[in-house]
Amino acid sequence: MAARLCYCCSGAAFSNCCEPILEGRQLAIVPEQLMRSRYTAFAIQNADYLVATTHISTRKHHNKEDILDWSKANQWIKLSVLEAVDNKVRFKAYYKDENGIDHVHHEYSTFKQEGEQWYYVDGTFL
Repeated sequence: MAARLCYCCSGAAFSNCCEPILEGRQLAIVPEQLMRSRYTAFAIQNADYLVATTHISTRKHHNKEDILDWSKANQWIKLSVLEAVDNKVRFKAYYKDENGIDHVHHEYSTFKQEGEQWYYVDGTFL
């Protein structure tokens, strides 16, 4: 049986890519890796992970129930990382909404490292 490819479109097996990060067995070592794991968390509806990996300074702006609702309402199709430099990642997340309409979420995200842990701070929608 072939290994399932990771939701983040890295080309790696889920078990060797985002799964260990989502399960807390491994830390994301660079912002791109955290961003990929967060996309995967949307795809598998892991709102707890999304809240936990949002920086404390902006966490109050993110409601777990709203995140879960948005995650469930959409079918996550593909992730394209366009640029990852220092603590910034620009990406496009492709998804279909509950009406089957295609969308592209294009974002330039900022991350912050505290200790060995990276956190999502915020993003600019492009």
